[in-house]
Amino acid sequence: MNPATQDKLLLLMREGRSRAESTDWFRVALGLVYLANLMTEEAIDFKQVDRAYNRFIYHTLGPGHTITSVLQFMSGARVVPTVECERFMDAFRRQFPDVPQASIPFLLELNLGVAKNISGIEPEGPVADWIARSKGQASGEAPEPGSP
Repeated sequence: MNPATQDKLLLLMREGRSRAESTDWFRVALGLVYLANLMTEEAIDFKQVDRAYNRFIYHTLGPGHTITSVLQFMSGARVVPTVECERFMDAFRRQFPDVPQASIPFLLELNLGVAKNISGIEPEGPVADWIARSKGQASGEAPEPGSP
């Protein structure tokens, strides 16, 4: 995690209108950046990468927050209002143009897939539903009647 990325995450976080919104935005943006950086052919030293992320998260949010808790947050219902928020998406696009908006459903699905591999539980709920809707919109499919 380099200082430029840290600065961008903090700038994005400051655009939230409340402490709760800022914290959610920080978690989602950091999680997306973390997951996007995994998409490489180079070998990754997860111990070193996670240590750098954990240090930054600790200094930003305080004790009890880690990259693991951020990724768990990314699997929960509270991620959906953030990725559906146009203000967040605009701020994320400005700060992280190298993470295409079209990749966000894939990155969230990747995160759910890892959670499934760990827990053995099939992903379902608001995040899985949002991913399915996003994929449908990307392919030009009409939403199913009665879908949110």
